[in-house]
Amino acid sequence: MIIILLGPPGAGKGTIADKINSLVPIPVIATGDILRKAIESGSDLGEKAKSYVVSGKLVPDEYIIKIVEDRITESDCEKGFIFDGFPRTINQAKALDLVFKRLNKDIDQVFYFDISYETIINRLSARRVCTRCGAIYNLKYDPPEKADLCNKCGGKLIQRVDDQEETIKKRIDVYNEETSPLISYYEKMNILTKINADQDLEDRFKILWNRLTEIGVIKNSKLW
Repeated sequence: MIIILLGPPGAGKGTIADKINSLVPIPVIATGDILRKAIESGSDLGEKAKSYVVSGKLVPDEYIIKIVEDRITESDCEKGFIFDGFPRTINQAKALDLVFKRLNKDIDQVFYFDISYETIINRLSARRVCTRCGAIYNLKYDPPEKADLCNKCGGKLIQRVDDQEETIKKRIDVYNEETSPLISYYEKMNILTKINADQDLEDRFKILWNRLTEIGVIKNSKLW
């Protein structure tokens, strides 16, 4: 099973990806995570990417695609994987298509989480992250048991700069400019399913799971 989760910040892609992973043991791949691991590994490719990150520049697509290709050819990806927020641009999508063709792989489904601006602001501005273990909470929907403290490790919870309203607006603008064109790209390939991300998590997940069942990716697995 190979699926792609698309949507602006706050659409809940990461939460949905983790929920799928809890039911189907395939890895969730977010480019930010694998880029950091590549840099930490000290590999030639990681060192090249690091030079851009250190200088504050965007890592070129050719490096990102190679890092992604290396990751999806690892043994834990044999039965599939979930892309969380990748590809980000049309150029990346086209490059990924070439990688899949070379590896004889196909995308089973792309899910686009369509969400209103108001919901994005409400969700992200209430998000808090643990400074110690990285656990994520939401003051409205998933609050910690103790104010400002992580349930898992007791670390301090903070609001990231990325989750402040002015920064959120900029992130949405970048998303609309770079990533929105991917919607029509995958629609033309007849592999896109739109989901209203203003809905509750369970409603969003139910639509996704039913669609995977309809196309035969998930077999004999009824959750409700």
